[in-house]
Amino acid sequence: MKPHRSYTEEQLRYLKMLSRQYPTLREAGTEIVNLQAILNLPKGCEHFISDVHGEHEAFLHILNSCSGVVRERLDLLFKTSVPRAELDELATLIYYPEEKLEQLKPRIEDLEEWYRITLHRLIEVCRLVSERYSRSKVRKALPADYAYIIEELLYTHGEEVDKRDYFENIIATIIDIGQAPDFIAAVCDLIKWAAVDHLHLVGDIFDRGPRADIIMDSLLKYHSVDIQWGNHDILWMGAASGSRTMVATVLANSIHYNNLEVVETGYGISLRPLSVFANEVYKDCDVSRFAVKLTGEDAGTYSEKDKLLSARMHKAITVILFKLEGQKILRHPEYGMDDRLLLDKIDYENKCITIDGETYALEDTDFPTVDPADPYALTEEESAVIDRLTASFRRSEKLQKHVRFLYSKGSLYKIYNGNLLFHGCIPLTAEGQLMSFKLDGVERRGKDFLDRADAAARQAYYYKPGTPERKLGMDFLWFLWAGRNSPIFGRDRMTTFERRLIKNEKAWAEPKNAYYSLYEDPEVCNFILREFGLEGPHCHIVNGHVPVKARKGESPVKGGGKLIVIDGGFCKAYQPTSGIAGYTLIYNSHSYRIVAHQPFVGREKAIRDNYDISSSTTVFERMDDRQKVLETDMGREIRMRIDDLRLLLDAYRDGAVTEDHRSR
Repeated sequence: MKPHRSYTEEQLRYLKMLSRQYPTLREAGTEIVNLQAILNLPKGCEHFISDVHGEHEAFLHILNSCSGVVRERLDLLFKTSVPRAELDELATLIYYPEEKLEQLKPRIEDLEEWYRITLHRLIEVCRLVSERYSRSKVRKALPADYAYIIEELLYTHGEEVDKRDYFENIIATIIDIGQAPDFIAAVCDLIKWAAVDHLHLVGDIFDRGPRADIIMDSLLKYHSVDIQWGNHDILWMGAASGSRTMVATVLANSIHYNNLEVVETGYGISLRPLSVFANEVYKDCDVSRFAVKLTGEDAGTYSEKDKLLSARMHKAITVILFKLEGQKILRHPEYGMDDRLLLDKIDYENKCITIDGETYALEDTDFPTVDPADPYALTEEESAVIDRLTASFRRSEKLQKHVRFLYSKGSLYKIYNGNLLFHGCIPLTAEGQLMSFKLDGVERRGKDFLDRADAAARQAYYYKPGTPERKLGMDFLWFLWAGRNSPIFGRDRMTTFERRLIKNEKAWAEPKNAYYSLYEDPEVCNFILREFGLEGPHCHIVNGHVPVKARKGESPVKGGGKLIVIDGGFCKAYQPTSGIAGYTLIYNSHSYRIVAHQPFVGREKAIRDNYDISSSTTVFERMDDRQKVLETDMGREIRMRIDDLRLLLDAYRDGAVTEDHRSR
């Protein structure tokens, strides 16, 4: 006879809590069988995207197409039996079901027959992409209105003679009662859900492109996602937290790139306080160096009066920004950025400035609000303007909702299934050692620094407004955005001052951290991975931030295959440099694949003409054997759950915990 086990008080407390979920020996045993079965399913598909920079249409298309995974499944099923044009149409229908149906319905002669054929094909695709999941997991993802019907169709094969009529009758009834459009949309959404098990967004959702808020709305609805904060995300997080410096930076960037739609339309933030102030204070000033960038269709839609107002607003908020940045640097000598105090270095008489021992001519020294005797002090009017703007950021419900999501799903780095994910870099010295930073009065480096930096970033949002902890957190968010060798900025300096006021481009240089030259060495990559507790043939670093110059032949795969950079240029402003429109990464049970994307033609044209993003896929690492859930982080959690349930079984058998048959 097996001897009775002894249980600690803590174990018994936990087991009694677990018994509320599994109140009988039979139910606990059934769950063990279910979990054991899940361990032997294929590992789910992971989708990695980075640096989308507000390009919502391209991002949503990549998300809907799952970087080509959906089209790959269509080709697998129908390439030899369905004409190419029909496959293109079916792919577009899956990506944009409601819009594509509206476009198709008026020109289909026999709509009922089209519904029947389309539903058959969609169910077949859905069956293929969901086969890697347990029925229980699929059931939880089904839309409530159609859960029973979809489940019946998925697990009833029409080719089985005794089930054929049953299958066909279900489809016929859906069409007959006018539910086909809604049902098609529901199945398309399920296909997209099943095609990718988990999404990693490796930073920089915000800035440059028009509508980061639409991207955030889509992420809020996504079934499984994590986010590694990029420097542009940190910037908006700081603005939402109430950092005046970061509000000024957001607005200076948005005005400079003529990207105010996300501020005004997306988040409902009025810029009237700034426009009134700028028109009054800067009406007689030279603002030529602060002209807004107008490209493409934008160039011809603005009057000279509009352009002048934008330039005045840009100059006004940039001067406020320079002052607030200077205040932060003066407050935090530990940042080691005294050399970035530049307003006090301006030689107004000779219209020049000396930086790092070199003197440069200044194109503009007309700053009516700067007191040379106290250059970093805001005027009373400037303080009132930035306070009102900051209050608007704090009051924007939608922005606050999005930033709470960034905090709840995000972090500076993540370890997931053997991969280390971060946006920028792990700061290194020129000798390849971990760079040291003083934080909380302690020298920190590597994982220790990123862990404490992550906690400091949260202080800025979650501590009570006005407390020293919150103020320190907001200052540190600014350091993460623009600080010397910050892990998500990764450069020696941010030369906004030089770019706005100095014509000589030599002054614009922003030297990168040594990480970006050393990461070509596999040993350096392995050194970083070991710092985060990762070793093995299939462990990698995945990051973005610095566009890969594909046009010049640069590869996104570094360090002998140990590191993958997936910033290839979602942002239109970067595409002339990169030569493409973004890299994404797919990691499934068979392999790692890099997908290079060409520029997106736009949502309207994609729907109308069935245009997909032109992409090329490169498999750069294959698994020796098909990976199972057993080998993943989820598998480890499931095994721990199984161990707990086995302990509960023993406790039931020993009488240490009593079964409750009445609870069911």
